Amino acid sequence: MKKYYYTIGEVSNLLGVKPYIIRYWETEFPGLNAIKSEGRIRKYNEQQVLLLRRIYDLLYNQRYTIEGARKIIKQERTKIQTKTKEKLDDSLSSAKKDSKMKTEITEILQDIKKDLTLIQQTCKNYNQDKK
Repeated sequence: MKKYYYTIGEVSNLLGVKPYIIRYWETEFPGLNAIKSEGRIRKYNEQQVLLLRRIYDLLYNQRYTIEGARKIIKQERTKIQTKTKEKLDDSLSSAKKDSKMKTEITEILQDIKKDLTLIQQTCKNYNQDKK
């Protein structure tokens, strides 16, 4: 079963850092806000744990400063938001094109129906004249 929330102790063990470091990161990185339960226990969702892992990687493995890591994370968020907006715009554009195409097809079908009705009437008149 997948966990939805992780305590600060679990995240601390996962990353190999002390809980006070994670609490410090909360003050330094926007968007990293633990949910505090009634007992004031900090809990982190999966997305926050991923962010904590990214912060850890930037600080400990890639040796960025706090400020440098903050800038990298901000750039990554901006890039993700831009891509998401582009995909949404593409989807909306596609939906508008589909709607326009549907309208055009409906108009063409109505024209065909009128033409068929006219042909049917012409055939009917021809048959009556022939008798």
